[in-house]
Formats: sequence, structure tokens, C-alpha cells
Amino acid sequence: MGRPSTGPLGVPSAAKPLVRAGVVLGLGLGGFFDGIVVHQILQWHHMLSSHPDPTVARDLRLNVLADGLFHAATYAFTVAGVALLWRARGRVPDRPAGRTLVGAVVAGWGLFNLVEGTVNHQILGVHHVRPDGPGGPLLWDVAFLVWGAAFLAGGWLLVRSGASASGGGTDGPA
Repeated sequence: MGRPSTGPLGVPSAAKPLVRAGVVLGLGLGGFFDGIVVHQILQWHHMLSSHPDPTVARDLRLNVLADGLFHAATYAFTVAGVALLWRARGRVPDRPAGRTLVGAVVAGWGLFNLVEGTVNHQILGVHHVRPDGPGGPLLWDVAFLVWGAAFLAGGWLLVRSGASASGGGTDGPA
């Protein structure tokens, strides 16, 4: 029996629908964690709290609206991830792969952190993780990116180990 076909990232073809679903779900869950924990519980920032225009940065109603739109987007990613997972259930041999799915969700969360941290913190500068935190905003922004890179790499390794252990992504529960 030959080796299963894989794509450029080394994921067996049979596992791709599950990985795709997990990554999209991870994007949504990573966004929800950021919005709920950092924006609402810890109240370190809002979506536009470091906007270059101080009137925008200080406008609480506008910032709460931007946070709400951000949550709507994370909700859409989460729903799309669940829909893709539902669709993948019949495409993955046997039963969904626990390790592969968990790895894909973690990788998607890491991808969220990397994209959000690069675009909003570094390029646009509309907010920072903790602008008034010890060590200054750059320390917290870089830590957020490092966290994202670690999640992306760790998730990808988990996907690869789960998918390759069974020859296609059917490694059972994590």
C-alpha cells in the first residue's frame, strides 16, 4: 500500500477538509478569546483605542461599536468553521480525527493572532494589546505575535502527527 497523497504542508489529502474546518473554527475562537478576555474582561483596549485620531480613540461608543463588529466577524468565522466541520464529517475516513482537529483549531487561533497582531497592532496601529502595561505596548504586541507563532507551529505539528499517524487523519480522539 502506498503512502497517502499530501499537499505542500504535508497534510494528507483525506485530512484536508477536517484541517480546513479546524483552522476556520480556530480563527473564530481565537477572535472570541481576544474580544471577550482582552477587550471586555481585562479591558486593556478596544478595537480603535490607539487610533491615530484622538477623537476616534476616545470615542467609547465608536469603540464599542467596532468591538461589536469584530465579535460579529468572529461569530461568522466560528459558524463557518462549524459548517465546514459538519461538511467534513462524511469526507474523513472512519471518524473525525481528534488530534488533527485540535491541532487545526490551535493553528487557526495562532493564525488569528499573527494576522490581527500584524495588521491592527503593527501596520494600522489602531490598538495595542496593553498600551499602558509594564514594559510598554511593544512588549505586549510582540508577546501576542510570539504566542500566535507558537500556536500556529504547535498546531501544525499536531495536525501532521495526527494525520500521519493514521495515514490520513483518522487517529481518533485526542
